[in-house]
Amino acid sequence: MNEESVSQLYLKDTAFQDLMQRRIFNVLLVASPYDAFMMEEDGRVEEQLYFEYVALNLSSPPRVTRVSRPSEALDLLAVKRFDLIIMMPGIDLSETFVGAKEIKSRYPDVPIIVLTPFSKEVSRRLAKEDLTAVDYVFSWLGNVDLLLAIIKLLEDKMNADNDINEVGVQLILLVEDSVRFYSSVLPTLYKFLLKQSLIFSTEALNEHEQMLRMRGRPKVMLARDYEEAVALYERYGKNMLGVISDVSFKREGVKDSKAGIKLAKYLRERDPYLPIIMESSEEENAPLVKEFGGAFIDKNSKKFPVDLGNTIMKDFGFGDFIIRDPETGEELLRIHDLKDLQRHIFDIPAKSLLYHASFNDISRWLYSRAMFPIAEVIKNHRFRNIEEAPAVRQLFFDLIVKYRKMKNRGVVAVFRKDRFDHYSNFARIGQGSLGGKGRGLAFIDSIIKKNPICDNYDGVTLTIPRTVVICTDIFDEFMETNNLYPVALSDIPDEKILKYFLQARLPERLIEDFFALFEVVDKPLAIRSSSLLEDSHYQPFAGIYSTYMIPHVDDRYEMLAMLGDAIKSVYASVFYADSKAYMTATSNVIDQEKMAVIIQEVVGKQVGDYYFPSFSGVGRSLNYYPINDEIPEDGVTEVAVGLGKYIVDGGLSLRFSPRHADKVLQTSTLDLALRDTQTKFYALDMKRGVEADFKVDDGFNIAKPRIQDVAQTGALRYMVSTYDFRDQVIRDSDFGEGRRVVTFANILQHKVFPLAEIVDFMLTKGQEEMGRPVEIEFAGVLDVDARGKGSLYWLQIRPIVERKDIVDESILGLPDEKVLLRSNTALGHGNIDNVDTVVYVRPENFSSSNNSLIAREIEKINRNFTERNEGYVLIGPGRWGSSDTALGIPVKWPHISSARLIVESSLKNYRIEPSQGTHFFQNLTSFGVGYFTIDPSSNDGIYDVDFLNGCDAVYESDFIRIVKFPAPLTIGINGRKGSGVVVKPEVNTSI
Repeated sequence: MNEESVSQLYLKDTAFQDLMQRRIFNVLLVASPYDAFMMEEDGRVEEQLYFEYVALNLSSPPRVTRVSRPSEALDLLAVKRFDLIIMMPGIDLSETFVGAKEIKSRYPDVPIIVLTPFSKEVSRRLAKEDLTAVDYVFSWLGNVDLLLAIIKLLEDKMNADNDINEVGVQLILLVEDSVRFYSSVLPTLYKFLLKQSLIFSTEALNEHEQMLRMRGRPKVMLARDYEEAVALYERYGKNMLGVISDVSFKREGVKDSKAGIKLAKYLRERDPYLPIIMESSEEENAPLVKEFGGAFIDKNSKKFPVDLGNTIMKDFGFGDFIIRDPETGEELLRIHDLKDLQRHIFDIPAKSLLYHASFNDISRWLYSRAMFPIAEVIKNHRFRNIEEAPAVRQLFFDLIVKYRKMKNRGVVAVFRKDRFDHYSNFARIGQGSLGGKGRGLAFIDSIIKKNPICDNYDGVTLTIPRTVVICTDIFDEFMETNNLYPVALSDIPDEKILKYFLQARLPERLIEDFFALFEVVDKPLAIRSSSLLEDSHYQPFAGIYSTYMIPHVDDRYEMLAMLGDAIKSVYASVFYADSKAYMTATSNVIDQEKMAVIIQEVVGKQVGDYYFPSFSGVGRSLNYYPINDEIPEDGVTEVAVGLGKYIVDGGLSLRFSPRHADKVLQTSTLDLALRDTQTKFYALDMKRGVEADFKVDDGFNIAKPRIQDVAQTGALRYMVSTYDFRDQVIRDSDFGEGRRVVTFANILQHKVFPLAEIVDFMLTKGQEEMGRPVEIEFAGVLDVDARGKGSLYWLQIRPIVERKDIVDESILGLPDEKVLLRSNTALGHGNIDNVDTVVYVRPENFSSSNNSLIAREIEKINRNFTERNEGYVLIGPGRWGSSDTALGIPVKWPHISSARLIVESSLKNYRIEPSQGTHFFQNLTSFGVGYFTIDPSSNDGIYDVDFLNGCDAVYESDFIRIVKFPAPLTIGINGRKGSGVVVKPEVNTSI
């Protein structure tokens, strides 16, 4: 067993929701009114069953319908489906069994049970009847527990093939031919199993999981003779938890007083360690049972049910796991639960570990608790020599860790301060909503759980940070108990709102929970908003509210004060002026907004006084600015050193398509790499955070160190390269003299960390699971000492929702004569609004020798548009921004910064390979500017310059004309198809 084998455990998690799929919901009771009355004790059988189910935390108690005779049953069966028929014979036994045959012939799949009060006379009469149509006969002594046991026995049988053989649920085989005896044993057995499974289910992380876990309890099957028992063992033997057997029953059609002993020997040959409990009314059978190592119970004992329960508890792996000295039998250690086993695994003496492992005691104990994946691995692991004990202990420990991580993943646990530990992944405090980001994180966790590769993606773990969500009901309680709505909904300044919120008190009961959190998490904490409207599928609400970060300090009361202030500051941000304005703009009502708060480990490492991740990034599964051989569906990623707030605030991130990671435009030339890459980054200031008061600006404790300074510590290895000014080259190393340049070359080109592959996985799986294009956030920590491997944390997922994304396809499909511009290689996406002016270079007067003069003229024109805060369409030949004047007009970005759509158009005598906006790519993508490439002479697109020439100009020179239209132009771009149009306005003359 190696680490790779252990990681495969992810593939074997138990889908408890797929267990017990076939259930008994409707029961038909065929009994005389007197028998029915006696059975029901004045008509309460259904009510009693219901309370029995509720007491044992079982779902879906069955409905009982009563009829008096088999003929009435047939009439009812013709119009309604029943899952079980229970028949109580009256004075005429034969009527019941003849009726049963008739029913069985028409409805062979519906089980038929006969319930009868037992006496010697009834036994004698039953022996004469044809029982072929009856599945089981039970002795009715007025105990409603028997009805529960009958229903569960039949459900176990119906679900056995899937649950036992496919999933690994365990089976207890009861071999007994005495109707009276199995009628009393089965209720005892089921009551015991259901109560045990209720106890074990409390290891589940929430109530829903608890209900599902109960489906993993061991099943029970009844065999009434030797052959039936052997057949059941051959079918389900590899998952048998234990056998309870009588000694005397039929074998080969005749009563055999030692059939049980023979059965035990048959079973022992196949499984030497299978627990066998023999019950008999003959004491002389006890030594025979001892010979093969079974347990003996006297049927005549007044405390038989207690003896049976105690023996099952001891031999079948229920109760505490008692570690014994194999030589003396002395109890050395008592293990209560899985967490306890993990804590004490290294304390178990080697000889005891070997003894218990040899007899499958450990796996049996785990099986009884429905921990099938780990139980199966331990059962199949052969441990034969005491010298292997250290390795076995480590293996079992690693298995438990892996299993506990797996069970925590994909589940929103209820936060319990006594249960929250290093393997807890995602918990909630409160009963309200998780909010938008909280739901997104829970969804990510479920995606990770479904994909085992996340546990080891080429040496990198993909996970979410440890997270606790304070649900929206805590927000409601905080607002109401502190009477904050009058202040919050008023028009007072943000600073005053924050002051009121910071003076308010959070619910006292949170204190103990927060202390439990501090015990486990020893890293800085991010306190993030997770409102009901954030990350909604239908409106873009990301980034409206605050996210605060607090450093970790050892004093838990200081931590408590900082965390409390951070939570209250996030609550306050719901009611800041910007939030209210945004609410109004999106037609939402501020007092309907509810805020959950995410408390999350900050991803990163400490370097000096700074704490930051190696890198942070955002990705989109659609790229509206593909270049070279990229297509929109390849997606796009922006990544930067340090905290992700740097990207959100518009810093210089590195942009690449995860499927073309070796082609990064920003580092394709020396000039671009030195101009368009990051020189500073964001980090949490570990000192300033403790000393400073909370402010409206959530970045008050964020530092902005220089890349050059921190790179010298070695903390940015693999993310930075070094500019060698002597040789005028960039070397992909952080050694040597010279400026450090953030190129991510070692990651993207030299693959020391599979960032591009994992981002592509996240975008692809995220879009697939969400059913729409997505945007993600992530952060990573490189273990620079281990050759660049480390962890990647998936922080968020949300649908890509932009109102301007909706482009009317009918516009794009307009006939050529109605179109001013059409491009088949357009960059950008959506509608460009409020642009009514076209600035174009006059083709008839164009000569590349004048390109420098044209650039200066456009700079002046752009300055006027910028002063008026207006946009325009810019059209010209060649490559915009080329430093080579022979290839295009050498403008810089500030010279054309107010252009909302830029068009490269070839002329017949001036055909230059298009640039696709590469010179301004960073700005095009940041500001959402459209970029058209058109070559009319090759029938690649349309540029109706004659139409523009026929319009009156508001400005005209030798090189440039400006045409202004009375209404904004209709401009649409479909970024997925790369097509874009500008529609001709109705009026042909300007005003």
